[in-house]
Amino acid sequence: MSINTMAELEYQNLLETQIKKASGMRLELLQKQDVGERKLIVEIIWPVRKTLEGITLEKEIVTLTGAKAYIDAFDENFRLGLESEGFVAHAERVTRARFDFERNKIRSMMAQGIHYTPFTYDEMDKRPEACRRALYEIYGRLSSPTSHFTEDQLTLYEREVIRYALWLGRSFSIQDVQTCTNKGEYICRKVIRSLLKKRLIRPLYLNRTRNHYYVLEEKASSTIWYAARDGEQDDKVTHNAKEGK
Repeated sequence: MSINTMAELEYQNLLETQIKKASGMRLELLQKQDVGERKLIVEIIWPVRKTLEGITLEKEIVTLTGAKAYIDAFDENFRLGLESEGFVAHAERVTRARFDFERNKIRSMMAQGIHYTPFTYDEMDKRPEACRRALYEIYGRLSSPTSHFTEDQLTLYEREVIRYALWLGRSFSIQDVQTCTNKGEYICRKVIRSLLKKRLIRPLYLNRTRNHYYVLEEKASSTIWYAARDGEQDDKVTHNAKEGK
């Protein structure tokens, strides 16, 4: 299964699940999810997070004036308000009243501790790598710099196991690690022991002597975001060096 297929599948599953639980205006907006919202989720957010767990679509908030407003995608853990903005919808034909409402919405998000994070459709369509790099940077800055391991401190297998566990969105076993790394039980157990020692994973059941299932610690996600961001920056430096810049 390709990365794009995994992202698309998880987005569709998330959308269907949240439609079942929604009502009123939020339900109407979820049913009208368009190409802009899909591009934001599938091509920008998912490649950075490698999971949509903790994402709420069309998050409802109450503004400072008491009106309801909706955020395209809300990251519950980092309180990121991610928005897809088309030029026609948000600029070219906007009325004065709508313009005022949008500004009030942004102020209200800030008042509620929500980090307003907009991407235009043209940016996502023509410069998706730049959008993803920006999102990596935002996640990195919102993560505690003292609580992550750099790419050099994690082995290739450790990084891949964390990414795979994020994608699974559930507890994982030695068999999952073997599937992810395509390695035998001995190497996979070494990877698990190392991740336990670095406190990036923990046993699913803490009171058991023998453990067969594990879950990620909260700081594991920021580890991947830092590593991915640093990797993209290194690639850019290498490219510029080759071009003589």
